[in-house]
Parts: sequence; structure tokens; C-alpha cells
Amino acid sequence: MKKQKLIAITGPSASGKSKLAVAVAKEINGEIISVDSRQIYKELNIGSAKPTIREQDGIKHHLIDIASITEPFTAADFSDRADEVINDILKRNKVPVLAGGTGLYFRVLLQDFDLPRVAPDEELRKTLNQKDTVELYEMLSELDKISAEKIHRNNKVKIIRALEVCMTLKIPMSSAQRKKEGKYEVLWFGLNSDNRDFLYERINKRTDEMINAGLVNEAEKLYEKYGENNILLNTIGYQEFIEYFKGAENLETSINKLKQNTRRYAKRQISWFKANKNIEWFDIEKLTFNEMKEKIINKYNKMLN
Repeated sequence: MKKQKLIAITGPSASGKSKLAVAVAKEINGEIISVDSRQIYKELNIGSAKPTIREQDGIKHHLIDIASITEPFTAADFSDRADEVINDILKRNKVPVLAGGTGLYFRVLLQDFDLPRVAPDEELRKTLNQKDTVELYEMLSELDKISAEKIHRNNKVKIIRALEVCMTLKIPMSSAQRKKEGKYEVLWFGLNSDNRDFLYERINKRTDEMINAGLVNEAEKLYEKYGENNILLNTIGYQEFIEYFKGAENLETSINKLKQNTRRYAKRQISWFKANKNIEWFDIEKLTFNEMKEKIINKYNKMLN
């Protein structure tokens, strides 16, 4: 069966994915699907770099604001919802343009990776949540060393999810993960810069813009309402301010920590996406915005023909 054609635009934080995706979508009658594990949450706005109505520029955006930080939501849930949206966009003779930086979401949806469908177990999660992250990571290392090596030892949300899958299926999560054939024909594009300092300066600048837009106030209101919620504790842009809200450190320290954590996350994103050999990379320091846009449009038109 002939595969449907999609465009995917990815890369590290602050590389300009969202803006470029909007410009491309406007030229090819497209709609955008956000591939971002934090923009799905209704409560996370400034800190998730969620595009504003103005930034969306009249282009329909999907899979933003579809869950609450109090609700369980997995990569498999995202993939299922995204498939529905893609089919709907294609039925209306429009082009799905996927844009974001969450590597696992891209891999489960568009590549060869199929996650086990294990429903969230709230009681088990509550029990596991009472343990500290070090103990949880040791538990996962014993149950599934392969999965443990792929998860950051401080990421409590992912560790608990992996434990949940292992304990529910009674086998290692890595054994339950299957390879599959990708459902779509995907044109992959990645934004990055060979000059790491150039990218880091963009990250620092965007962080300052977020602070000026009211990020600290947004984070404080969420902390007051939800406390040490798992998503807040494991989301860059919110976790860094918790010690400030407790009076344990000053605001400048928290902001510097946010910039540092975002830079580190960008490095991890680059490593993840570099493994995808189908991505055509654009150097955002060397190419103009219009040059990148035209390259994508031209390649898409060639694929159609």
C-alpha cells in the first residue's frame, strides 16, 4: 500500500523549528502537529515554549493542550492521538507538518519503535512515588538494565513508567518493545548549528524572553496549586524555580540553572536526532530562514512528483 507523505521538522531547543514549520505549512496548505511532550499540557505555556496565537499565524496546530499535568499521558497515547490527527488532515487534502523536539514521540509515531500498551496503574505509581529517585533507579537497574541505561537517573517520571511496565508485564520493558515498519513516507529535516556557542546564545536569549514574558509567575502559580507535581519536577522551565519558591536559593541562581539545563537538554536532543540518518540538517547560522523554507518546499514538491 502506498504510504502517505509527511514532513517532519526537528532539532534542539531554540533552533527555530516552530517558526519554520508555520512558514512551510502556509506555502503547502499544511497543518502542524506539535511533537512536544510538554506542549501537550494545558497548564504549561511559557515554560514549554508553546506557540502563541500570534506565532501560530493562522495555521491550525494540533496536539497542544490535550492533557492535564494531573493526568497520565504516555508516548503510546501520543502516537495513537497523532495517527488520528494525521488521517484527519490527509482526508481534508492538507499536508501534515510535524514539528518538535521530543525524540521518543517522533520515534514511536514515525519510525520503527513500538511501545508496549500498558495502562497507567495509579496505585502502583503512588507507591513508587513515595520512594526516592536513587532507590527507584536501582530497582529499575535490577529489573531492566537495558532500559535503565537509556533513562537519566534523575528522571523520576520515566523511571516510574518503566517500572510500571516491567511490573505489570512481569518482563523487562526492553523485552516488550518491538520493532515495526514506519507507516508514513517522511521527509525529515533538522535544525542545528555546528557552532555550539551560537545555539547556546539563542537558548540564553530565549530564556531571557521567557522570564520577561512572565515565566516565574507562571511557575509560581503552578507550584502553589499543584505542589511538587511529578511533571513540574521533571520539566525544564519549572523544576529550576522550586528551590527559589522554597526560599532556598535566589532568582538569579534559578535562572542560570534553567539556562544550563536547557543547554544540556539541547545536547541530548542533538545526540538523539543525529542517530536518524534520514534527517537532512540545516545549519541555522549559515542558512537564512527563507533558504531553509525553500529547500523544504522544493524537496516536498519533488517527493510528490
